[in-house]
Amino acid sequence: MIRIGKISYWHVHAWDYTKQAQEHPGTEIAAVWDENPERGRKAAEQQGVPFYESLDEMLAREDIDGVIVDAPTSMHRDVMVKAAKAGKHIFTEKVIASTLHEVNGILEAVKEHGVKLTVSLPRLNDGYTLAIRKILEEGLLGKVTLVRVRLSHNGATAGWLPEHFFSLSECHGGALIDLGCHPMYLTRLFLGEAPVDVQANFGYVTGKEVEDNAVATLSTESGAVGIVEAGFVNNYSPFTIEIHGTDGTILYGTPDSKLLIRSSKKEEYSEGWVELPVPANRESAFEQWVTHIKTGTNADENIEYAVELTKLMEASNRAAKERRAVRLDELQA
Repeated sequence: MIRIGKISYWHVHAWDYTKQAQEHPGTEIAAVWDENPERGRKAAEQQGVPFYESLDEMLAREDIDGVIVDAPTSMHRDVMVKAAKAGKHIFTEKVIASTLHEVNGILEAVKEHGVKLTVSLPRLNDGYTLAIRKILEEGLLGKVTLVRVRLSHNGATAGWLPEHFFSLSECHGGALIDLGCHPMYLTRLFLGEAPVDVQANFGYVTGKEVEDNAVATLSTESGAVGIVEAGFVNNYSPFTIEIHGTDGTILYGTPDSKLLIRSSKKEEYSEGWVELPVPANRESAFEQWVTHIKTGTNADENIEYAVELTKLMEASNRAAKERRAVRLDELQA
């Protein structure tokens, strides 16, 4: 049994990961720490486990094997470096951290102390993503020229997002660094090559401290373009994927959850839109983390895309603030 210390209930998905740990036959929540003691005590009482006011005390427990991190983004580096130094495996909400420099500090500690790190990038494991990757690997679109992924909700306009999600000091951003993580890592994946620079435009529809409406544009050396869209102010906006290439196009969620293709590479796809089957999701990031702990393997692809995600988010934040294209090689390692 892998015994887990829960680091914070700040994030809106904190209870989702708690539920995953409770339902997995190989894991259990054994302790809670929270930077907000009142919230942490309440969460610990609900689960019948001890609450620790000191993170160091919880991490000092020899029977704690790993941690789930749902602390404010601003605290990620500190709590994860502490956890790694204490020899605790780490499952964390995205982003790993808001800057490449902080991420590299976390990765150094993880490597030095031999712990297993996995980042929650759930849409990498969804069936539509698996199907799209297969289509791209088969070359049915030819050269990919444009990728657009959109994800938004009405959390700011409908008032259901917690107020601390609009704190710049805690979140280091708004709609893009939170919800926009998913279209960002998917866009990077589907482009098939690393962007060289990023431009971004942020909107402040509800007048919050952070953006609630965002678009980032990724440019590649080959001329392909990625468009990432996210917002907290949009009702009835479907999760949408478009991938265009020299020989075909893939559409998903326009607006229904159907995967459509047209391609000149195959006769049966060339006359009109063809719906393709969407396979079942593969095991979740949390399940993968447990497997890595048990087998001694590493989440190499997961971490690769998580690092790329932070780089793209850091560049996007700078681009919006400085109103210019920011090259990825400008970022401080």
